[in-house]
Amino acid sequence: MSASVFSPPHLPPPFVNTVPPPTLISQGAEALLYRTHFLQSTHPCALKYRPSKPYRHPTLDARLTKHRILSEARTMVRMRKEGLKVPGVLGVDCEPAHGDNARKGGGGWMMMEWVEGQTAKDLLVAVKETRKSCGREEVLREQVRNLMHRIGTILCKMHEIGVIHGDLTTSNLMIRHGAQQPHGITDGHAEGHGRANNTSGIETEPILREALVNGEVVLIDFGLATSSIQDEDKAVDLYVLERAFGSTHPEAEDEFNEVLKAYGESSRGARVVLKRLEDVRLRGRKKSMIG
Repeated sequence: MSASVFSPPHLPPPFVNTVPPPTLISQGAEALLYRTHFLQSTHPCALKYRPSKPYRHPTLDARLTKHRILSEARTMVRMRKEGLKVPGVLGVDCEPAHGDNARKGGGGWMMMEWVEGQTAKDLLVAVKETRKSCGREEVLREQVRNLMHRIGTILCKMHEIGVIHGDLTTSNLMIRHGAQQPHGITDGHAEGHGRANNTSGIETEPILREALVNGEVVLIDFGLATSSIQDEDKAVDLYVLERAFGSTHPEAEDEFNEVLKAYGESSRGARVVLKRLEDVRLRGRKKSMIG
């Protein structure tokens, strides 16, 4: 029996007629991420498309899709206004179309700024490979700590304005290399849906060092984001990242402490959140032991 070939849902207008057509980057449970262009072919952008779910009642499906797209877009716009680095929102369509313009499969979409760079996950994988081939262990550790410090600072700012990410992983932290991208670094944009990036383009030590030391941290994928000022919610957000970091990058788990250190130094209330994080850890350990 041959394996079935994945066929993504039909794209809604106007993307069905664009030249070149959108390129599928990743597929998740709720959405698909495409690379396409905005107005001009020289202006790349990311298209996040939420197809309708045939197992849901059409009215309920339309309401849920609209709510989730608008909620994510509003969160990103709010964070941009507060000065945080997130992709800019270029366009949104969450209203069901009718007649000749009815999109096949329904759903809705959000168009965002394309972020040039690599995920933090890919950079840490590249660091792991570089450690095997060179003897500059301590230098690399210091460079990773530098990156972790910037991550901790931006997470604290996000929590300060009352945004809880809800799905913090190293795949949802982009490291932007700037407008003039060094030769050899491949494009990347993730939305936390299990995309496997190509890290072969960042093998050379100077380029890797530049990304670790000077790369700009950009938060992405706010599909599960909520608004909250509760210390408990902030602590759980950090705990999710800590667990994801430990399972995905165990060789660099010690450097994660720099994230928490920078977080605690970024605001007065951050220390209370870190204290609550200790309680969340205890509950997590008890749950693991009980099963």
